[in-house]
Amino acid sequence: MQIEKTDTEILIRVSLNTDLTGLQRILDYIKFREIASKSKGNQKQIDDLAKKSKSTWWNKNKSRFVK
Repeated sequence: MQIEKTDTEILIRVSLNTDLTGLQRILDYIKFREIASKSKGNQKQIDDLAKKSKSTWWNKNKSRFVK
């Protein structure tokens, strides 16, 4: 693996045999941290948003899990 920092970005190079699922999870986490660092919401607002998004997801998908 190689990591290179430029004036505007950080480049990470990994070999082709790298587990893509695991890599995608890491990239999703990094993207989350990048977005969260710009957030101006407080903890209560974040908790409310998380609760609402989980509720919305469950309402759309519960038929897949409950028969």
